[in-house]
Amino acid sequence: MTRCVWCGDDPIYVAYHDTEWGVPEHDDQALYEKLCLDGFQAGLSWIIVLKKRDNFRKAFKNFDPKKVARFGKRDLNQLLKDAGIIRSKAKIEGAIANAKAWLEIMEQGVGAFDDFLWKHVNHKTIVNKWETDAQIPAQTKESEAMAKDLKKHGFKFVGPTICYAFMQAVGMVNDHVVSCPRHKALKVRPKR
Repeated sequence: MTRCVWCGDDPIYVAYHDTEWGVPEHDDQALYEKLCLDGFQAGLSWIIVLKKRDNFRKAFKNFDPKKVARFGKRDLNQLLKDAGIIRSKAKIEGAIANAKAWLEIMEQGVGAFDDFLWKHVNHKTIVNKWETDAQIPAQTKESEAMAKDLKKHGFKFVGPTICYAFMQAVGMVNDHVVSCPRHKALKVRPKR
């Protein structure tokens, strides 16, 4: 099996590559979680976030936006002391702000968060045909549009590069290189 080069041979990374990365995600809460975790990754390696993901889930109440939106100063201070997560004040505040923005979107009746995000790819996976990792862009016009839309609604840590990493993770784009078996396996988007 010739996987995408970026996953290396770390068992956590390999499992993530083989079972999660690029699989279309449509659960609103899971999308909020992945968007927040991509924000925590900014400036760091994704493996750091993956190794701390269970701690993040515990600290952020399984990324339930309704619960996270109620976090106050005491919660923030507690999170800043939690060695099991990435203790960036700006990123923690961003995750809380994102929960509040998520709730506002839901209250506006624009539909599911899934619809709000997937509209940027016309509700279907973009299947790319990259032959090498070097061909994969860091951002696209779709990720730029998503970033602008999210920021307009009050989201933080959602620049075009973070949005593109998010789009890759949740299967909005299939960026497995064509020689990777996951490229073919994910070529057809599963029915919702």
